[in-house]
Amino acid sequence: MDPLELARWQFGITTVYHFMMVPLTLGLGAVVSGFYIAYVRTKKHEYKRMTKFWGKLYLINFIMGVATGLVQEFQFGMAWSEYSRFVGDVFGAPLAMEGLLAFFIESTFLGLFIFGWDKLAPKVHAACLVIAVAASWLSAYFIIVANSWMQHPVGVEMIDGRPVMTDVWAVLTNNTALVAYPHAIFGALQVAGGFLVGIAWYKLWKRRCDGIDTIGEDGKVIVGETTEGARDKTDFNVWFKSLRIGAIVGLLAFVGTAFTGHHQAQLMIEQQPMKMAAAEAACHDGTGFSVLSLSSPGAQNCDEVQAVIEIPGLLSFLAYNNFTTDVPGITTLLPQYEETYGTTIPDNPELYGERAGTEVEYLPLMEVTYYGFRGMITFGGISALSFLYVLWVTRKKGEGTVPEAKWISNLAIAGILAPFGANATGWIFTEMGRQPFVVAPNPDGNPAIMMFTAAAVSPGVSGYEILFSLISLGLVYGVLMIVEVYLLAKYVKAGVAAAMPELVEDPHDTDEKNDRDVLAFAY
Repeated sequence: MDPLELARWQFGITTVYHFMMVPLTLGLGAVVSGFYIAYVRTKKHEYKRMTKFWGKLYLINFIMGVATGLVQEFQFGMAWSEYSRFVGDVFGAPLAMEGLLAFFIESTFLGLFIFGWDKLAPKVHAACLVIAVAASWLSAYFIIVANSWMQHPVGVEMIDGRPVMTDVWAVLTNNTALVAYPHAIFGALQVAGGFLVGIAWYKLWKRRCDGIDTIGEDGKVIVGETTEGARDKTDFNVWFKSLRIGAIVGLLAFVGTAFTGHHQAQLMIEQQPMKMAAAEAACHDGTGFSVLSLSSPGAQNCDEVQAVIEIPGLLSFLAYNNFTTDVPGITTLLPQYEETYGTTIPDNPELYGERAGTEVEYLPLMEVTYYGFRGMITFGGISALSFLYVLWVTRKKGEGTVPEAKWISNLAIAGILAPFGANATGWIFTEMGRQPFVVAPNPDGNPAIMMFTAAAVSPGVSGYEILFSLISLGLVYGVLMIVEVYLLAKYVKAGVAAAMPELVEDPHDTDEKNDRDVLAFAY
């Protein structure tokens, strides 16, 4: 069993799973903060309900994100010790800032938000949530700074075979991070928008199915109410406003991801041209963007790649803002990589094991990069179209609600996954496209400041040990996934009443079972 391949699978599975929670935490936290600010300013009760309900889902996801994120740090020492030694001097600063500054602030003020209901003044309480969310965004920046250094190492010198940070400001303001960060934030907001749209659509559809809301002869919605589950007229406003706001946030975020993604593509051409070539399956220099290319499964040979649909000039526009400049292809780039970084992995068995002296494959898996890049665009585009449809259906305030068709409701619920898919495939493309490097070389820097993935794995860990941890973590993460989906589904079905039990409690019932227990601070 190959420890390297198993370690890569383990890190990939756990990281992608954890990353599914990160954008929802970042995006939903910002939206909930907006709801709370709206409540403080307007005193409209629906905004308080929105804050309570969406805030509860936010907390569930946040807790699960923390639990799954801890595993990432343990993997560095267990399976990637050589990598940890190589990047340790550089990563120490941003990760310390993330843990000691950003996460400390985030957890402190989030605790004040959880415990502070009816204890802090509304403005102070809302400020606690805003600060906690801002700290989570700051935390994300430090993480992206670390990842961006792996994509484009700056601010260091090689001393005794290891990069030593000489300019912390260069690391913190790495142009790769400055472009990747807003792209990630917009992606997170798009996830939050899709989350709101899918759930709010379901709740409005459910009100129609249960006969609470009806459609009059003039085509306008007649908002009804029932005492069961606090499904009154305010409840309708909660879901209708959540639906509209989610669509607006998601659509604006899609535009943001498109613009920032364009800048990322231009930077990628400069810093990692092979990644872009692999993403396009571009064997030769050219200007055309491949809409569809076909090859035999696992093909890494340009002779086996056939472009089926191509848009002339579009790739040049993505890279250079014109339609005529050729983008370098694989056949042009391979000789350049081999001349600069060598044709074989260094002959050092102690560091590279059985891979020492073997030929380097500078071309990442084209199937993964090609379809990962298109998956990111496709999922993002699908969610944008759904946001437009939502805004069209609800364009006239007070005149309509969601259609009664069940299949549309099912699509809306399934559509929650589209922005998640865009984020996940984009992240996979970014990381897999960097191979065979775990620290990609800076074309304008010292070529020695790079690390092959083959050298990053822990030398003292066997394949069986990593396989055991892979299976164990996979089972634990599987259980956590079931728990999170169960909790989210449970509270979504229960609606606002689950977050605000006082809406359905009998104020004259003094039975002890209705008294708030020790966990009542979290709604």
